[in-house]
Amino acid sequence: MSTSASSNSASGAPFRDLRHWLAHLADTGRLAVVREGVPLKHRLAAIAKRLDGKQAAYFPKPDGHAVPVVSGFMARRAWIAEAIGVSESQLLQRFRDAAEHPLPWQEIPQDQAPCQQVVHREGAVRDILPIPTHSEHDNGPYITAGLVIARNPVTGAQNVSIHRIQVHAPTRMAILILPRHLWAFYKEAEARKQPLEVAVAIGVDPLTMLASQAIAPLDSDEMEIAGALHGAPLRVVKCRTNDVRVPADCEIVIEGRIMPGDLEPEGPFGEFPKYYSAREQREVISVDAITHRRDPIYHTIVPAEMEHLLLGSIPREATLLAHLQRSFPNVLDVHLAIGGVGRYHLYVKLRKTHEGQPKNVICAAFGAHYDIKQVIVVDDDVEVHDPQQVEWAVATRFQADRDLVVIPGAQGSVLDPSTTVGWNHADGETAPAHQQGISAKMGLDATRPVVYHEHVFTKVRVPGEDDVDLAAEIDTAARVDFATGGVRR
Repeated sequence: MSTSASSNSASGAPFRDLRHWLAHLADTGRLAVVREGVPLKHRLAAIAKRLDGKQAAYFPKPDGHAVPVVSGFMARRAWIAEAIGVSESQLLQRFRDAAEHPLPWQEIPQDQAPCQQVVHREGAVRDILPIPTHSEHDNGPYITAGLVIARNPVTGAQNVSIHRIQVHAPTRMAILILPRHLWAFYKEAEARKQPLEVAVAIGVDPLTMLASQAIAPLDSDEMEIAGALHGAPLRVVKCRTNDVRVPADCEIVIEGRIMPGDLEPEGPFGEFPKYYSAREQREVISVDAITHRRDPIYHTIVPAEMEHLLLGSIPREATLLAHLQRSFPNVLDVHLAIGGVGRYHLYVKLRKTHEGQPKNVICAAFGAHYDIKQVIVVDDDVEVHDPQQVEWAVATRFQADRDLVVIPGAQGSVLDPSTTVGWNHADGETAPAHQQGISAKMGLDATRPVVYHEHVFTKVRVPGEDDVDLAAEIDTAARVDFATGGVRR
């Protein structure tokens, strides 16, 4: 791997290539190279989890496989900002700008695309790629960091999203498709009695990975958002066996079709709420080809750990902030708490101007995304990225009899085990789709009154505390003689 990535960091430019980003992490002590031969079943995920948020993990020859595996290279919020070339405080605005001003991609010839340097027209997926089994009760190996790219059968516009993919046969893979854009494309193809052409891109750069999780309108191509994050059009290439365009500089591409009416059992699988989802009948990808770079690197995400949670939370935060600020320009910041698995618990910073306003903000937040289960609104003197400060606001500014909002029977996340997804009929079958994910929503107004007496709600602070330079104030050479109380050097 080249170490020229350091120039990206020095200039503040975004990292356009996975290998340059990994080299930069290695140069800065944030990439751990694990011993060769680590087992793909459980052990690889166990080591990556122990390193989560501290170092990315690079596994050469896992289980003797020729292709190395990397995990955890986006496991800190600060790292993601650094990869884009902005500060953490600028991260949401930069992502929001990219989502609002996408750049059309640039198609290159197939013979110039690194991801098609090697082409496999046949062969078992697990023989070609080192696919780990992550959690204790997972039903076998899963692709967890694959960008699933598909074209709208009507318009030809593309969609990019991440889905868990169970590799249970040589050339067949079961995929979980939630009722979002990929599902709409599939149902349209199914109505036409046609397969849906797809590609699974593995080993993309951090910015393209992040862009794949944007909450964008139907027929908005997330690869164009990736281009805007990069500051230049993303290079794409047409697949060898279908018309899908994929990131030309990614490591690996699996080309295939989601077959109409073809279902197979999938699951259980350890999901982002840190629980297992049920075994159910799922759609199937029939694999037509695998292409990759020479000496490719396979990326896996350990489910429910920081890389997984941050990829889900940061794009949602940017979308939620934009949504709330359209009606409430005095909303200053938002944060999807990691304790709420980066999806369910939203903290909102508000410069309150009217009593009752936080309750309106709470209702608007629930309408913004059905996953949100709890909203806490705090004042502008509370840092929403610090859970301890949010808890302090709830402890001192919230009273349940006047500040609590509860909405029963709303649509929530089907992966939240406390909803009806865990409810069984008498015959042992799971609840039908239209009854899954039914959830209560809770909002907490943890703001102080707009007008209050003297300093009763004024946050205690010491003048000058934010300006203290401890390096200048502390005498590191001094030693106290506790017999006399004197100081010597």
